[in-house]
Amino acid sequence: MLNSIVGITNALEKALAGEELSYNDGVQLMKEENLFLLGAVADQVRNHLKGNVVTFVASYYLNYTNICAASCQLCAFYRKDNEPDSYTLNIEQILSRARIAIKQFGTTELHIVGGFHPKLGLDYYENVIKQIKLEFPAVTIKALTPAEIFFIAKLTKNSIKEILLRLKSAGLDALPGGGAEIFSPDIRDKIVKGKCSGEEWLDTARIAHELGLKSNCTMLFGHIEKPEHIVDHILKIRELHKKTHGFNTFIPLKFSMSNTELESKGIIRSESPSTYDLRVFAVARLLLANTLNNLSIYWVALGKKLAQVALYYGGNDMVGTAFSEEIFKAAGKVSGTSINELINLIRESNREPIQRNTFFTFLRRF
Repeated sequence: MLNSIVGITNALEKALAGEELSYNDGVQLMKEENLFLLGAVADQVRNHLKGNVVTFVASYYLNYTNICAASCQLCAFYRKDNEPDSYTLNIEQILSRARIAIKQFGTTELHIVGGFHPKLGLDYYENVIKQIKLEFPAVTIKALTPAEIFFIAKLTKNSIKEILLRLKSAGLDALPGGGAEIFSPDIRDKIVKGKCSGEEWLDTARIAHELGLKSNCTMLFGHIEKPEHIVDHILKIRELHKKTHGFNTFIPLKFSMSNTELESKGIIRSESPSTYDLRVFAVARLLLANTLNNLSIYWVALGKKLAQVALYYGGNDMVGTAFSEEIFKAAGKVSGTSINELINLIRESNREPIQRNTFFTFLRRF
């Protein structure tokens, strides 16, 4: 048994015993713990909570615009509306892509996100959702991150609750988890410009959950954060989920620096090492254990091979096929895969692949 190993730390003993870890425990694991022992404990906890299955969803990414009022140094995707490669999709273009997603790829989930467009009214978003649902009532529409919802509310001078109620009435099923970045203001204020604060993101997610809308939650890591910021972020997610039970999964997102201002200004000269990435996943698994038990590995940001390794550091979900993903693609990452490739990646990791829906209901075993 792992807890018989000489030198195992108190934090890992607590994790193996099923006890909730503290902030200090998390910081210790991020800074000092032997990586391979940490991974072994995270894998054992994952197996206890989730068994030997790895899930994924057939998802299609619809990035409706890259025009954004924000100017975040971490983002390679955004454009201003006078730039030649800026775009905004109209309803027919969106419907055309939705048809391809559902009829050709067997998509069950449309993941719809974009920039903070300063001229799009609420009617645009309502119409997009209504028209998709009219044509494809069975598809799950997971659209507009808490950060986008907050921006739309501010732009249109409506309350967050009113925006969410109207979108839910139009057919919105769930929210993606983007825009969380890092909650701590001392780091967030250096990498984010023109986006909601961490507390505003959490409050928007809380309101969505109270209205019956589930969401994902994310964390952007591997830039200028410290271990303390990682732990603080995860614990804020944990505390909100205890109150609302509204998160489907937690998705740590590895920062991709290519074509970002953080790279061009020389603030970041290399991406985080794989050892750090695996540590983040393992610590997330242990901090969230028994509270939020789905930990997703976003292979688009991590790379497919390292994503397989992360399945042995606490991960139990490969997010999805991510057809037509544009945001990480703008930062130099290869996006898009097939259901068969995901199945093979999972099988190569000696796990059982299962296709799920947005809410982690199993659809197909392979």
